[in-house]
Amino acid sequence: MMIRTLFAALSLLVLTACQSIPDGITPVKGFDEQRYLGKWYEIARLDHSFERGLSNVTAEYSVREDGGIRVLNRGFNTEDQEWSDAEGRAYFVDERDTAHLEVSFFGPFFSSYVVFELGDGYDYAFVSGYNKEYLWLLARTPVVSDALLADFLSIAEEKGFNINEIIFPVQE
Repeated sequence: MMIRTLFAALSLLVLTACQSIPDGITPVKGFDEQRYLGKWYEIARLDHSFERGLSNVTAEYSVREDGGIRVLNRGFNTEDQEWSDAEGRAYFVDERDTAHLEVSFFGPFFSSYVVFELGDGYDYAFVSGYNKEYLWLLARTPVVSDALLADFLSIAEEKGFNINEIIFPVQE
């Protein structure tokens, strides 16, 4: 019985940790999910295993029947010379006007998706995961201005992300 209780407590701790917000990161308040829906282009990211080798990455968000958000990520695998798709689901962690969601691409396992900077016109978004190993710059267009890119790098460094590890997947 004690082992089962310990396992349940550890599982809850792991699941909660993956839905947390990194120190110094604050989700956007006044978030309008309807304006966020649609297609986004991945301009920059901290690389990780589930996107490694992908270029021309996009994310498309739409409403799910259960009230959540459908997430469709797509990228071109340069090594295999083929497109790769991943479909997930996302739900707000707190209020729907706070840009902190939990997202899952793998069964019951969820992780944080935190929009911490957002263009007034919903034309760009800076997104973090549950820790500072996950970071994305998303935009509504496949190319952004040098000024926006400089702001992203400056803010990311100020927030404690390792900007030397950021990659810029090619958009064609």
